[in-house]
Amino acid sequence: METSKKMLEIRDLHASIASNGVEILRGLNLAVGTGEVHAIMGPNGSGKSTLANVIAGRPDYTVTSGSISLDGEDLLTKTPDLRALAGVFLAFQYPMELPGVRTWQFLKAAVDARRRAADEKDLSTSVFD
Repeated sequence: METSKKMLEIRDLHASIASNGVEILRGLNLAVGTGEVHAIMGPNGSGKSTLANVIAGRPDYTVTSGSISLDGEDLLTKTPDLRALAGVFLAFQYPMELPGVRTWQFLKAAVDARRRAADEKDLSTSVFD
């Protein structure tokens, strides 16, 4: 039986709040294979947003042990901007509208930035639309 390649793998992740050292993630493990879809659910305060912020590299949190890898690369060695270029970033659930900027234009700018980082051409508006 062939196992799927692990797109995202988290091993024994421990993280604390940077300002006071309070441990907030304690030994979390997660493996998401290529093409798989997972949902992280739980009550308020269970660590869902904290996990997302730690994966994205938000400086409010410190990883004290464990590992996070994306396509075999260590995410913990990358700055938040490099993680975003690799496709790991947070988006607002209810994004604020910016006058004169349509949502699709904002999303296209993000996709094009990632494509440029991979030495690919920007998408044409007709392809993105």
